[in-house]
Amino acid sequence: MLVDLLSRKQTHFVLWRPGISQPPPSVYIAKPSAKASDRFEKVGEYPLSQSPEFLELWEISAQACGLTEGQVYLYWFKIHNTEPYNPNTINKVLYCTDPTATTVDRRIIAPIPDEEGGIASHDPASVILYQNGSLIPCDPGGQTVNWEGEPPLDTLPANNQLVIYELPTRWTQGKTEDNREVGIGTFQDVLSLLQPQATSPNFCHVEALTNGKAHLMELGVNALELLPPADSDDKLEWGYGTANFFAADFDLGHPEGQDAPTASTDLANLIKVCHQLGMRFFVDMVMAFSRNNPYQNINFLDFYVQWRPPGDPQRDPEQAGRDGFGGDLFKYNYWIEGYHPILGKKSWFVPAREYMKAYMAHWLNYYRVDGLRLDSVNNVGNYDFLEKFRELARTLWEKRGGSSKHFLVVGEELSVPLALVHQNRLDGLWNEKFKQIIRQVILGKNAFNDSSFEWSVRKLIDCRFLGFTDSAQAVNYLTSHDVGGLGNERFYNYLINNGVYDTEPRIKLAFVCLLTAVGIPMILAGDEFGDQQDLDITDEHADHKQVDPVNYSRVQEDWRQRIFQYVARLVRFRTSSQALAVNDNEFIHADFHEGKRVLVWRRGKKADECVIVVANFSDYGTPVGSEYKVPNWSPTPDGKQWKEITQDRIVPPEWVGREPIFPWEAKVYALI
Repeated sequence: MLVDLLSRKQTHFVLWRPGISQPPPSVYIAKPSAKASDRFEKVGEYPLSQSPEFLELWEISAQACGLTEGQVYLYWFKIHNTEPYNPNTINKVLYCTDPTATTVDRRIIAPIPDEEGGIASHDPASVILYQNGSLIPCDPGGQTVNWEGEPPLDTLPANNQLVIYELPTRWTQGKTEDNREVGIGTFQDVLSLLQPQATSPNFCHVEALTNGKAHLMELGVNALELLPPADSDDKLEWGYGTANFFAADFDLGHPEGQDAPTASTDLANLIKVCHQLGMRFFVDMVMAFSRNNPYQNINFLDFYVQWRPPGDPQRDPEQAGRDGFGGDLFKYNYWIEGYHPILGKKSWFVPAREYMKAYMAHWLNYYRVDGLRLDSVNNVGNYDFLEKFRELARTLWEKRGGSSKHFLVVGEELSVPLALVHQNRLDGLWNEKFKQIIRQVILGKNAFNDSSFEWSVRKLIDCRFLGFTDSAQAVNYLTSHDVGGLGNERFYNYLINNGVYDTEPRIKLAFVCLLTAVGIPMILAGDEFGDQQDLDITDEHADHKQVDPVNYSRVQEDWRQRIFQYVARLVRFRTSSQALAVNDNEFIHADFHEGKRVLVWRRGKKADECVIVVANFSDYGTPVGSEYKVPNWSPTPDGKQWKEITQDRIVPPEWVGREPIFPWEAKVYALI
């Protein structure tokens, strides 16, 4: 299923819905300069023609512009500014980036129009390749994506066997405690986490990224979720202020020492390698708002809510209860009739909705992503739109040949609005309640207002007690990238801040809970080795949380390496265990006598595939030479034996169900 607007762009320069169309908009076309990377040579400026069929669609064929075969071109649209906040610039002429540009080059900034009153937009160049009569997405050097060797979709892991790795692309470059610098983990640097032979251009001094190993392959995760990889003005932040939704982030495709950016091909290659290694790739999509998106100039009031203070009689109802975090909120309930960019016909629609759908379609078809994480769905503020968005995403996925069990549309909202799942508006939600509960029980406390510690652990391990109905509906985590504010900090820091200094056993226990619970486990990069924060981010509204880096150098420390190996054994087990891939879960033992807080749960529906977890949330440990007997232990089928996963050892038959336990320890037993 082709999006009509994107299909037209294969042969034409196309501008959809300019707010001011008289005088008509035009396209400014240039070639990169051979003399300097930040300069260009003008080819010409060509007026766009209004479509006789759709009055709000303006275009000109590439052929009519006299383009040269095999040449990379830069271009901008000349429009009249509609952004309403500055009365001195409203209706002024400027050049802006194509709002559906598939590549942008931030080295090259738009010229200032010659017309009297023309203003600078500071917009980056849109980039395109003219080849065989078509306009082809490419990098500034002319490189195009290559999907040769892409494996079939059904070889990727199913939703119920995922372990997701959430990866910020801001990492520590320095090697010592006193010599830390924050650097950008580009797409090429991320590749070094997957391929031993890949080099890490920006982190060549970080041993964990250059020692001939592949960190994520050693860890065993089978899904990668980058913080927003679409282009933004953010440089040393997370990238949540998306500007150019259809383009891969310029900075993530521009490693140090590399002359020209290769964001598009680098990202495509990263995703292809993920797929070849049996890993899914989730794209983090920011849909509530944007910062410096071209439509803010092209047609602000069709696409955006104009901010007004509370009590203002002209305040848009769509502004209520939504936060743009310094950006402009998209307008998701503004219905008009005209050219429908998805369907290619006259219809009633909401411009911002269809723009976001086209954005999603591009990432599904061009970058071949197989999972969507929708940021801040509460600030999207429109359940109907989310439902239609999910439906279209699944339709596009099926047309690619994918099955339902290999694709997810997951929303993030910290209040965990289960109605979005129950009403099939989304496939799943981030389960913030898991994080909140694990952080209480790991201190030996009841969570929230629970009547008992046991009930807190039950809700932790089985998300159905929280209202979910299937394991693929809940994404569980110990920490997320939202590390600002007390209670949200990295798991290691949380323990230290609560007076727990012997952190290793409790981090291990927390990972046992995460990786044996009903739900999809997600690991924030660095938690797998007990990474800690380097900046003071007790103020959750400060900018520091967006630059506090992942420090891969720490994985070499002895106790952190022990945690890493422990977690890796659990991750590999979680991705392969049939017992952990089903919803079935039963608590078979609880012991709260004499200061103990020991709980035992059994996962799996088949007697010969079950997993039993013995978890001790207390300072109690069995005396030397004694044992802890668990009643109701599952019988051992003929020809089977028990293996303890965390220590990778076979359990002698006489020890089954009666091994010692130690303070703040868990053991995971599986039949093999």
